[in-house]
Amino acid sequence: MGFTSHDVSALAPGAHTFTVDGVRQVYHVAGTGPVCVAHSGGPGIGWAYLRTPSLEAHFTMVYVEPVGTGASGQLDNSDDYRLDTYVRFLHAVVEHLGEPRVYLLGHSHGGFVVQRYALAHPDRIAGLALYDTSPVTGAEFWAEAMAGLAAYPQRHPDRPEAAAVPAAFAQIGGATDDESLGAALRAALPVYFADFWGRQDEFVPFQAAVRIWATPAGAQDPTPFDVRENLGEITVPVVVIVGAYDFICGPRWAEQLHAGLPDSRLVTLERSGHFAHIEQPVEFTDAVAELLKR
Repeated sequence: MGFTSHDVSALAPGAHTFTVDGVRQVYHVAGTGPVCVAHSGGPGIGWAYLRTPSLEAHFTMVYVEPVGTGASGQLDNSDDYRLDTYVRFLHAVVEHLGEPRVYLLGHSHGGFVVQRYALAHPDRIAGLALYDTSPVTGAEFWAEAMAGLAAYPQRHPDRPEAAAVPAAFAQIGGATDDESLGAALRAALPVYFADFWGRQDEFVPFQAAVRIWATPAGAQDPTPFDVRENLGEITVPVVVIVGAYDFICGPRWAEQLHAGLPDSRLVTLERSGHFAHIEQPVEFTDAVAELLKR
């Protein structure tokens, strides 16, 4: 793996760029304290939705723009957007930062990346925040998610807009360009919250700002994701954070993570769905910052 630096200081506040095997990698630095590298979800969703200013009072946060999204470069072959590729680019960022060990925060698909990274590079991590993610995907995982999606309109019978959300979610799979994919994701986004309609004014700016890139989002990794038998190898402190109303990476999967990890704390946020850092930011920040005491 070859990468070259274009920055004077890898941890200076602001945006940074370097290259990984000729592909541009961008990340953003904010805050003070031990280094915590954050990997967003998707795949294909831009980094900015995951920015959590309250965490920046506890950590020097490094927000990765995953390859194929935002200002980071695209891969020549769309089939190369696989979990191992994201792990490789994440490792390049960690190496570039020059820190012996870092904390990692992985949200949703970013949690898959972080779990794989922790298994591949145990000597580089100080602790993990596994946030609304799972140790396994596959038929059972997706069946549960689709059941939660189908039940969503019944959860909000007083909001006719809720009835349109499952159809909007279905359009995500058929979108082939950034614009139509982004529109479908933003239309489906209410299902990701515990109470989008009750706090609509609060969440609409977040909804409007979410960005997704079609090429990595549409890439299908043929390798099944299942690290349940390997979780015992992750011996650093871990916090597993889950929203009680998360339809796609809900409490069942968080409990499997917690049960398999030797040193983990499970935090269920009762008024959150998939975006607890927006829905319950104080509780979310406390849960991640508690890693520093362990």
